Amino acid sequence: MHNSKFGFTLIELLVVISIIGILAGLTLVSFTGAQKQARDTERQSDLKQYQNLLEAYASTNRGLYPVRTTATEASTLCNDNPLGAPDCPQDPSDGTRNYLYISDQTAGGTTTATKFVLWAYQEATSKYFVVCSEGDSGTTATAPTTYTCPSGL
Repeated sequence: MHNSKFGFTLIELLVVISIIGILAGLTLVSFTGAQKQARDTERQSDLKQYQNLLEAYASTNRGLYPVRTTATEASTLCNDNPLGAPDCPQDPSDGTRNYLYISDQTAGGTTTATKFVLWAYQEATSKYFVVCSEGDSGTTATAPTTYTCPSGL
């Protein structure tokens, strides 16, 4: 008489389940990092869109930008857009972070600006991505506080 056993032992099943759990955990951790990088890339693209919007504004307003002498949400610039942009980009995260804008104001009492700085917080690097009116862009450890482009960009 031939007596053979078919199937897996409890130990074999537990080993397979634990291996699957470890692989799933590693995948989830790397996926979260990839999501942060994707949102950061979207933020950089959005800031470049704002820069294009500001350049279009300046081209129809004697080379001058909208005045915001304190850090302001960049979405307020959509109201100043002479080209009638339908929607301003919004931050892809939970809405607690914003795209920010600040400009100078030239002397003489008129509301004219010749320089600006745009920035947004980057999740993956915990730094700020900055775009300046001079055309420079890059990351910095601290958020800008004036319209002067941060050094080292």
